[in-house]
Amino acid sequence: MTAAQADLPNLPDLPAEFLEMPEGLRIDRPDVADGAALWRLARDSRTLDLNSSYSYLLWCRDFAGTSVVARDTEDGRPVGFITGYIRPERPDTLLVWQVAVDAAQRGRGVAAALLDGLTLQVARQHRLTTVETTITPGNTASERLFASYAARHGAGVERDVLFEAGQFPDGGHEPEVLHRIGPLSV
Repeated sequence: MTAAQADLPNLPDLPAEFLEMPEGLRIDRPDVADGAALWRLARDSRTLDLNSSYSYLLWCRDFAGTSVVARDTEDGRPVGFITGYIRPERPDTLLVWQVAVDAAQRGRGVAAALLDGLTLQVARQHRLTTVETTITPGNTASERLFASYAARHGAGVERDVLFEAGQFPDGGHEPEVLHRIGPLSV
């Protein structure tokens, strides 16, 4: 059993490359005490839609089972996170809501490791066949993250505009393109 498997108990025996975090980090389940740090990571990303601080607290309470954080092994503070949820009308589908990694940790494979770990965590409790996310046009970092995830898991990717720019009431929002990855072999 790897250290990552110990952090997420009851994970099946899977290849280590799907569970390894970069040195000095560990994957963990978020809790309410992490809400403020997740809000700051989202704010500092300068690419994510920033939700209210209250929503991050609720997310860490109500959706902790479908979210993960990367913690610094020295001080335990979150340096990255992925929030997600199981779609109520599609219980085999995990929707990844937000992915953020502290600027100092970028380029180390943190987001990819978190995405693999989250998928495994969710697959323990749900028959997971699909991962969905939305990405705005031009967000090449997210496009690369999810394309490489699909390749690692031998899955295809379908892309369709989910929400047109004009559907957002606050104006100035780009369209959100749905990336549907599956079928997964988790």
